[in-house]
Amino acid sequence: METPLYSVRPVAIWLFCCCAMVFIMVGIGSITRLTESGLSITEWKAVMGALPPLNAQEWQESFEKYQASPEFKLKHYWMTVEDYKKIFFWEWLHRLWGRLIGIAFALPLAWFWLRKRIPSTIKPNLIVLLCLGAAQGYMGWFMVKSGLVDQPSVSHYRLAAHLSLALIIYSYMLWTGLRLWASAPIIQYPHADPTRSLRLHGYIALACVTVTIIWGAFVAGLDAGLIYNEFPTMGEGRLVPKEMWSQSPALLNLVENLASVQFLHRWIAIVTGLVVLSFAWRGTKQTDRPVFAMLAAWVLVQIGMGVGTLLSQVWLPVAVMHQLGAVVLLSFVIGSLQIVIPARPKISA
Repeated sequence: METPLYSVRPVAIWLFCCCAMVFIMVGIGSITRLTESGLSITEWKAVMGALPPLNAQEWQESFEKYQASPEFKLKHYWMTVEDYKKIFFWEWLHRLWGRLIGIAFALPLAWFWLRKRIPSTIKPNLIVLLCLGAAQGYMGWFMVKSGLVDQPSVSHYRLAAHLSLALIIYSYMLWTGLRLWASAPIIQYPHADPTRSLRLHGYIALACVTVTIIWGAFVAGLDAGLIYNEFPTMGEGRLVPKEMWSQSPALLNLVENLASVQFLHRWIAIVTGLVVLSFAWRGTKQTDRPVFAMLAAWVLVQIGMGVGTLLSQVWLPVAVMHQLGAVVLLSFVIGSLQIVIPARPKISA
């Protein structure tokens, strides 16, 4: 039995709302990282952890657990309970918002499923998303644990994995929602017939944006944005920092040397910008969709915000906007790819 096309539009809207929540989550996570709040809660309680300390005794108990952590002993030893409350808030909000995303996804999923409003071709996508969401909760705690042992910071590899998984969830959810949205008769777009090379160009653009974001996570995890706050040079008028290959083995520099990681993020971003701009330009020539013009404009804005983050020495508002801008750029690329891929079979139950 075929699902009426009008009935899939609420499912698409629900997925877009969940995407918006993940987008906000990325912003909250960015603030949590930049304010060094991520290690303020030293245990994971799936249910009871949703409530913050409610009285002075509970605050003191929570603070004492934090005092036993490497971050307090090596960096935040000056903190009082009142100082602790400020960093506690962002980590608590980060975890609470994650729980709310889980509820906002799982409950409507059950309702739509029982009401038979989900097309059969989309059901596997939603099951995968549910599993990825559960995995993300574990990944978040796996990341935090790396900063509770002997170092006062989380592993930048785990931070990159945590962010990458969040963006995989966001991208897959957005892709699924767009697929449903385009099948509704009121928004039925005739697919253009772009060349095969344009589609390949789009996939390359998506890969470039992904790699740029991953190296951006390495920069954030290593605090590599706090050095060489100039552009395009990196000390003494050099385009390549002098300590680029100072670690051994040489390949380790690409992921652990602060100067090298920042250098790579800079120039991967520039290459990505050129790839995306050329894809957008070709898209405007072969289709009449405004998303390609928006994609071209936004990649320039994103590069500008990246330079601004660097020159401002990672000023919180600019840095958060830069990270959210990466999600916006990813969204435009995904939206563009939805246009240039071949027409798909009709969505049915």
